[in-house]
Amino acid sequence: MAIQMETHAMSSGTLVGYARTSTTDQKAGLEAQLRDLSAAGCTKVFREELSSVADTRPQLEAALDWMREGDTLLVTKLDRLARSVADLVAITEALRAKGVGLRILAMNLDTTTPTGKLMLNLLGSIAEFERELMLERQRDGIAKAKAEGKYVGRQPTARRQAGGVLRLKAEGKSAGDIVAALGISRASVFRILAESSGEQ
Repeated sequence: MAIQMETHAMSSGTLVGYARTSTTDQKAGLEAQLRDLSAAGCTKVFREELSSVADTRPQLEAALDWMREGDTLLVTKLDRLARSVADLVAITEALRAKGVGLRILAMNLDTTTPTGKLMLNLLGSIAEFERELMLERQRDGIAKAKAEGKYVGRQPTARRQAGGVLRLKAEGKSAGDIVAALGISRASVFRILAESSGEQ
């Protein structure tokens, strides 16, 4: 009895391409990526054109959602896929969780091979190292500021608005008016008013 299967769920796996160009790039850049991905054997390609600082990449998310275990995601260059080492690590973790490989043509990187996995682990270690350095610099900066008496910490947002709350209340505004005007919670308004009356 013949069993029908979706082509992208077959054990051999599908080569899935992802091409991205920023809104400032020339159209030729996207066409070159599509040509390279096709030449590499991609039978399905997801493409998008958006700003390099856009928060979401809907077509990349669609590609990640579409792929199944045994598939491989292909991109022409690393900067077409990830915006940072940390971003790359997050994407590859999502791929690994689904049993999907990654190939970056310009780097000759293929995570389905032992060498490719090693390179990816190194990139992940670099991302962790960068994060630790950043946190250490932040801690050193705070310690230095405290030693010089310049560090006051971060004031809660609502407490910074205390003057505005009291001024608006003195003008006869209701709690609802104050919430709308200052963008803080009703509970914060009542707390500031209670603290003020207790001080008087």
